Amino acid sequence: MSDDWERLRSAILDADGLVRALASGRRKGQPAPVVEGREVARVEVRTVDLKAGRHLQVSSYDDTQAYTVNHPLGEEAEAAVHALTDQPFAHWHVDTTTHTHQARVTKKGAVLVHTSARKEAVATSRGHDRDKGRRLREDDPALVALGISDAEGRVKPSRQAKYRQVEEFLRLLDSSLGDGLAKGHLRTPTPEDPLRVVDLGCGNAYLTFAAHQFLTGPVSEGGRGLPVRMTGVDVRQQSADHNSEIAARLGIEADFVVGSISDVRLEEAPDVVLALHACDTATDDALARAVEWGAPLVLAAPCCHHDIAAQLRKSPPPPPYAALTRDGILRERLADTLTDALRAELLRGLGYRVDVVQFVESAHTPRNTMIRAVRVAGRDASGTHDEYAALTAAWGVQPRLGILLDG
Repeated sequence: MSDDWERLRSAILDADGLVRALASGRRKGQPAPVVEGREVARVEVRTVDLKAGRHLQVSSYDDTQAYTVNHPLGEEAEAAVHALTDQPFAHWHVDTTTHTHQARVTKKGAVLVHTSARKEAVATSRGHDRDKGRRLREDDPALVALGISDAEGRVKPSRQAKYRQVEEFLRLLDSSLGDGLAKGHLRTPTPEDPLRVVDLGCGNAYLTFAAHQFLTGPVSEGGRGLPVRMTGVDVRQQSADHNSEIAARLGIEADFVVGSISDVRLEEAPDVVLALHACDTATDDALARAVEWGAPLVLAAPCCHHDIAAQLRKSPPPPPYAALTRDGILRERLADTLTDALRAELLRGLGYRVDVVQFVESAHTPRNTMIRAVRVAGRDASGTHDEYAALTAAWGVQPRLGILLDG
């Protein structure tokens, strides 16, 4: 195994220095990683102090829940780390008290590690109360203020699904932000020029406040420790008033603007654009604004896809695909897939690296995908226009995002 692999493993096994290690993604052409006999999407590793002494804690996550195993330091912990690094994860992010290691694993298993020193050393928390690898504790003041947790700091039984959605969103934001900062796609924010995040169609701002708490939270407690300025946009004055009141109560500097996604004007272009469960073509409006602003990072979780579904009903399918649109439920699922595929191709053609990843559904829609786009300078977008043109011609559709971008 290469020296880079050994350096990465040594950082993970540094019981005094490890803050957190995160493995995610799947290498091209490889099966899903398997941990403790289960297929998993990601793994988090940290050290914890138990009654039996210090252990290496491995939390693995599948689509629905987390599994945690504690390994005594020494041979057992070393074996566990070797087993994890042998799995076909595509990315590793390892934070220590003094350094950050960003690693990308190639299709052939070679690891490319970028290491940067912290400007200031950070402390690490080894309390066992974070054994579920949560990005936001149940007793976080924002969760209490939003009614997700009760006054005692426990998630309400009726709000468990919302809490899972918040946690999944923060994990995706964390990995995307870490990758963008490490590779220089995102600028490093400063107190004088904080990270500018806009949430388009924020509603009651559950994820707006959650993102703020996580991004600004201390690194020693699992946060990012970044200076951030949040802006939420929604068409309802009631939402803006409600959200502004909660921000004031929490002492958070955030702006809540009343207006439509397509018309809102910001003083400065955002670094990160969020659009989570915006209905139908509102997602297209959000993606078009993100492109207009030149946003380096975009996370959009589409909701319903009525626009393309309606066009499919009016246009004869290309042979031999009539069976895909004959039944309503299949036509609806095809519309979902086709809509997001076309959105992804349009963004790729504009220099974004795009992934369509799994995300938990909201209470209002069973859709469970997220479009994650990172603007990459000098990215080769050749071929994407031809694929997009061929798809739209074959199915006889005209996506809303394409119209907005052409306009």
